[in-house]
Amino acid sequence: MDGLLVAASYKDKAVSSAVHLYKYRFVEDFSRILGDIMLKSIRDSELPLPDVIIPIPLHKRRLRWRGFNQSELIAKRISEKITPGFPISIENNLLERFRYTHPQMEIKNQAKRRKNIEKAFKIPGDKPELVRNKRILLVDDVATTGATIFECAKTLKKSGASEVFAVVVARQGWR
Repeated sequence: MDGLLVAASYKDKAVSSAVHLYKYRFVEDFSRILGDIMLKSIRDSELPLPDVIIPIPLHKRRLRWRGFNQSELIAKRISEKITPGFPISIENNLLERFRYTHPQMEIKNQAKRRKNIEKAFKIPGDKPELVRNKRILLVDDVATTGATIFECAKTLKKSGASEVFAVVVARQGWR
């Protein structure tokens, strides 16, 4: 991965509460607030503008349970506002989470987190040319060890992405 931008501190109670309500109480409206926090950090950073934005995909089973992909909603907000009037394409189907994994938050060991998410993502067979030579921005809500983001970036790089950057709302401290 070429860079990770963390927009806020998970120690900030307002941020951690907003993320929790968003993900586990299904308050979809928080996508705008969290997206705006991330937009400010992106604008204040030196990250290059991406060719495409890819939200971290959920497995179909988790998507059915939650009813929405929290990263996708945030990615939509970023796409609409990062270059007003010229939205950057969001590609939900370029990266697929094809293997169901245990929720990372339930795994306390860093090596087990990496193993849990290893080879869980793929580029669908007819899509590699859509990744090749692209500058990609991955969007996720929270990073703890970064295992999920790094695994996604590795998959995209293997398919020829020129650069892969990621942005998260917050990085949760690793105990």
